[in-house]
Amino acid sequence: MKSGGGRTLGTGKEGIGVAQKLVGSEVPRRVLYRVEEAVVLLGLSRSQLYELIRSGRLQTVTEGRVRQLPAAAIDAYVSLLTVEARAAGGDGAA
Repeated sequence: MKSGGGRTLGTGKEGIGVAQKLVGSEVPRRVLYRVEEAVVLLGLSRSQLYELIRSGRLQTVTEGRVRQLPAAAIDAYVSLLTVEARAAGGDGAA
């Protein structure tokens, strides 16, 4: 069930716990997320998400034929983006 809006994502300190801090009913908190849920969490397209998986920047696990993204992998990816932004002189956060 998808509803409009509600795609805001609290990043916390350096992205730690991002997936677990999602507030709203669009994607419930859990340890593993399906690709469609991760798309909502990260605000990316399905193609962009699969490219991140192919490139190794986002880790997944598979159970049978179902590919899922651990919440910890989503958090690690957001932390990586934060570190890269700071290294490039990006966001200026303290």
